[in-house]
Amino acid sequence: MMFKHNFKKVLSATAFAVALVVAPAANVLAATNDASSTQQSATATSQDQQASQDQAASQSSAANQSSATAASASSSTSTSSATSTSMVKKTTKKAKKTTKKSKKKTSKKKAVKKVAKKTTKKRATKKAAEAAAKKAAAVKKAAAKKAAAKKAAAKAAAKKKAAAKKKAAKKKAAKKKAASKKKAAKKSAEKAAKYWIAMRESSGYYTARNGSCYGRYQLLISYLGGDLSKKNQERTADRYVYGRYGSWVNAKRFWLAHNWY
Repeated sequence: MMFKHNFKKVLSATAFAVALVVAPAANVLAATNDASSTQQSATATSQDQQASQDQAASQSSAANQSSATAASASSSTSTSSATSTSMVKKTTKKAKKTTKKSKKKTSKKKAVKKVAKKTTKKRATKKAAEAAAKKAAAVKKAAAKKAAAKKAAAKAAAKKKAAAKKKAAKKKAAKKKAASKKKAAKKSAEKAAKYWIAMRESSGYYTARNGSCYGRYQLLISYLGGDLSKKNQERTADRYVYGRYGSWVNAKRFWLAHNWY
């Protein structure tokens, strides 16, 4: 656009120069005609020659002026072209600078975007790691809770088992005690019944004799087998009573019913 405008300016200057050359030529021609008119004594041939010379001179002058104008126009055109080239170079340089600046800005934006992307990725990774750690902690806590519950259940079961065992042992002990007590009572009853029979049979004397019966329990002498000792009397009396009645208590019952045993 700048080059076109300069070219228009050059064309206008050229047209103006041509006008300046043509105008004086016309004035000179008019003056010559006036002079020819005044000088009526001059011949037509001289007038024609003079006119021809004047015209040739005028054309030569015009040609010279045209050449000068053309040279001026050419110089102006060259100047304009140089100016235009300079402007183009300047514009190109400016455009390059702008492009470079734009590229630098774009590069910077890309770098910022890359950093932002990296930061976002890092944050996402950190967040994922935190979530994973939280999940692992929750799983660990749940496992610990489950283990604690299992341990508590095992402890409760062990306690219950121990209580049951203790109860069973206590029951067994009580049963044993009761059996022992019963046995003791039975033994006591047996002893009492044996003593009662001995008192009724011999008043408790080991040497008492009544016919074929002898000793504390008045057993047949044949039962004693010739051994009249206290120990043999006790042993033989127990064997007889337990073999015949099952116990001294039963023997006492029989004695109470029949006055003998």
